Amino acid sequence: MIPEVVFHATLLGFFDPVRRYLDDPSVTEVMINGPGKIYIERKGKLQKVDEIFPNVKSLYAALRNTAQYVGKHVDEERPLLEGRLPDGSRVAAVLPPAGNGGPYVAIRRFFGEKLTMQRLLELDSLTPDGAEMIRVLVESKQNVVIAGGTSSGKTSLLNSVSELIPEDERVVVIEDSKELALLRDHVVTLEGRPADAKGRGEVTIRALFRITLRMRPDRIVIGELRGGEALDLVQAMTSGHGGCLTTLHATYPRDVLTRLETMAMMADIEMPLPAMRAQIASAVDIVIQAARFRDGTRKVTHISEIIGFDMAKGTYQINDLFLRKVKGVDPDGRVISKLYPTGNLPDCHETIRAAGLEVPASVLEANWRKEQKTGSA
Repeated sequence: MIPEVVFHATLLGFFDPVRRYLDDPSVTEVMINGPGKIYIERKGKLQKVDEIFPNVKSLYAALRNTAQYVGKHVDEERPLLEGRLPDGSRVAAVLPPAGNGGPYVAIRRFFGEKLTMQRLLELDSLTPDGAEMIRVLVESKQNVVIAGGTSSGKTSLLNSVSELIPEDERVVVIEDSKELALLRDHVVTLEGRPADAKGRGEVTIRALFRITLRMRPDRIVIGELRGGEALDLVQAMTSGHGGCLTTLHATYPRDVLTRLETMAMMADIEMPLPAMRAQIASAVDIVIQAARFRDGTRKVTHISEIIGFDMAKGTYQINDLFLRKVKGVDPDGRVISKLYPTGNLPDCHETIRAAGLEVPASVLEANWRKEQKTGSA
């Protein structure tokens, strides 16, 4: 058998044309549009580079070896690949005929440096009060969804938020492709896998989720919701499994809830839409919204509480606790913004206090100012 370290070195050798970018900590993504056109993302900005693969065969070889590394197959009959490199970097590829003119490859870089809450403060992705609000919500076991668009920093943010989970709690992580590196010791990591060429051996996220409920989890973390497992998570959240964490693609907190509706409908359980909406509104407590700004920076834009569903109006009720206000752009093109408390107290304030915690003083002060203004109006 080939030693693992040798196999890793051999696999990375197939990516030699882009190896320098895979080793460069300032590069966040490598995009290969066929063998002769390569782009990278550095500090949130795209740029074309001069390197190329010698020919299409060399690029196919890199992808086939990547597929072998993660126990998958890729060819004309199976032209889609999701996998990872030995360092944890995520690989997504589309081969012809599905990718006309390809193969097309996107490699999301994995960083050895753990992005902590302190680092988020240094990057101005969060304010100290915003970070404290998130800490209080996580410690009081609110169910949290971290949302954002592509490359908005959802996974990194989830890793950072996991740092706030008390150390005496058992965390079970479920992913379809390993990306999370939670900042804690007691973690059980489960990973799904697709069926082999003969349709055997598939392990779905839903199957993993169901067995997780029997593994005494204090917290359940799902790397990203994509399908019918959303309904399982919602039902777990409403049946006593507090403090769950997950991510999904959505642009605003309200979109998170409609996306959950859509994914829950993919499950093999029929449920009236009003009942589903009521469950979602009861299950999800907090949405932390992330966004990538046009200057390439990634920021938390909302910390919002879900407080119910208005059946009469057919809308979810959302209580924004923190919102980011954009003030403009400086001469260097950097977006000037700040995350502010809205003056709204969370509906879960009593739950927070019952856990021996308190919201940040700035939230209480903003609420007092808001009430004074309302009272004098």
